[in-house]
Amino acid sequence: MTTLSKTKLLYWCMLAIAAGFMLNAIYANFVHDPQAERFLSHKIDLKRPLDKPAWLNVMYIHVGFACVATAAGAVNFAAKVRNRFRKLHRQLGYVYFVSVFAVALTSGYMAPYATGGKLTSVPFNLLNIIWVAFTVISIMKIRKKQLIAHRDWMVRSYAFCFTNLGIHLITKIAHQGAGLDYTRSYSIGVYGAIALLLLAGELVVRMLNRKGAAAR
Repeated sequence: MTTLSKTKLLYWCMLAIAAGFMLNAIYANFVHDPQAERFLSHKIDLKRPLDKPAWLNVMYIHVGFACVATAAGAVNFAAKVRNRFRKLHRQLGYVYFVSVFAVALTSGYMAPYATGGKLTSVPFNLLNIIWVAFTVISIMKIRKKQLIAHRDWMVRSYAFCFTNLGIHLITKIAHQGAGLDYTRSYSIGVYGAIALLLLAGELVVRMLNRKGAAAR
């Protein structure tokens, strides 16, 4: 398989995962369990009282903007959009940035109520800072006409669109597979997802740069 074919395969795999994530997030949070009863049932021994109506409204905004960021980023990675529809690419880039900022802001509100307490809320807040920082760096790079650097930082940023997916997959493995209690499993899921997504973003960047070097 050629490097170009591998890149296309990677994009279509990412697109399929993104579509699956968005459909699942919309169904789970707005149709199947709009009151988040199952998720909230795991939040025990909270240090502060949870205002459920307010928390739910913030959660809906959080999920909605997460889906917008995932969709905008997925479209913008398409070569045809980058090369033929540059104005659309730029507009979607700003939509992505606003969505990431909104996700980080709402996550900051929900972090103190995170399952697992401070052990989990701290990495959530750190993630919010890193995600916004990666996105800002990407915008700064394109303003300086550094196209490759812009793409690389966008890849690193976009990886965090799958944070929730990574957390729940790892949590499920630890809870149902290893038999750990849910709270500990969720904490492992948070730390594990952040580490894996940082690694995944870097691996994709290196693969794309090897492809570019081979083309030259």
